[in-house]
Amino acid sequence: MTLLVPIIILALLVAFGVAATIRIVPQARRYNIERFGRYQRTLQPGLNFIIPLVDRVNTRLDVREQVYSSDPKPVITEDNLVVNIDTVLYYQITDPRAAAYEVADYLHAIDQLTVTTLRNQIGSMDLESTLTSRETINTRLRDVLDEATGKWGIRVNRVEIKAIDPPVTIKEAMEKQMRAERDKRAAILHAEGERAALILTAEGTRNKQILEAEGRRQAMILTAEGEAQALERVFQAVHANDADPKVLAYKYLEMLPKLAENGNGWLMIPGEFTEAVRTVTSAFASREDQPAPPPAVPAPRIGPVARPQVIAPTATPATTPAAATEAARAAVDAAKAEARAVGEQAVV
Repeated sequence: MTLLVPIIILALLVAFGVAATIRIVPQARRYNIERFGRYQRTLQPGLNFIIPLVDRVNTRLDVREQVYSSDPKPVITEDNLVVNIDTVLYYQITDPRAAAYEVADYLHAIDQLTVTTLRNQIGSMDLESTLTSRETINTRLRDVLDEATGKWGIRVNRVEIKAIDPPVTIKEAMEKQMRAERDKRAAILHAEGERAALILTAEGTRNKQILEAEGRRQAMILTAEGEAQALERVFQAVHANDADPKVLAYKYLEMLPKLAENGNGWLMIPGEFTEAVRTVTSAFASREDQPAPPPAVPAPRIGPVARPQVIAPTATPATTPAAATEAARAAVDAAKAEARAVGEQAVV
């Protein structure tokens, strides 16, 4: 019984010593070991052994990529406007020893370096350039931070500007400016649309008028060609049949009333009117002087019919359409009456 107690105490001391000797490091972690207060080594992930009461773990670092979002910092632009800039930093520890022993607080150091770099960069830019040059500012920040944090065992992968907040008055002015620009673009687009519509309407009207004019021209050409062919056939028929001038004079008298139907109040009577009347009258008179053929069947004799006297109208330089029409119709009616009288005498 007396030996059991020392054995138990010894076993506990051995277990405590073994536990103090073994260090298990998780993945993506690094432990810095100090021996008597001096840096000894960095434990890698897995099972590691140290000397109890001699070695101790000083810092435990995470070597994965970290995200650090800083608070908004006031920065003055070239045109003396104060803007608040909020940045996001993506970094990774590449040297645990340097991160633990080269800088006291690497996050605070990175934050202050970011602020000074932003003030130097944006101090030479106006507000409009600051709002439109985020990529340039990001690139400049990354270069400066990567160069400064390299000796701290930290690699800066990306730096992004999360927000740039100008003053409230500047925001209101910018909103008014953007609203005015939108109204201007809307008015320009509306005017361009109306101009395009007017142009298309004018082109459509012009094409319509051109097509209508082409149609009228083709119709007039076809009508003229048809009339020309008709006149040509009439002239060919007249020349082929060797028409007597008296027939032509008679047709001339028949056409005069039609010429006077659609007038403007006056009609010019040509000088050939009297000649045409004389020609028709002489034609019927010469037909009357010829002896009538003997009748085939005896018929009772009918007294001679009095012939209406044809009076040739005197050619006038100008008269009304109604008077010219009546004169032409009277001449034609007289010629027809004389023709009927001659025919009846021939029957007798």
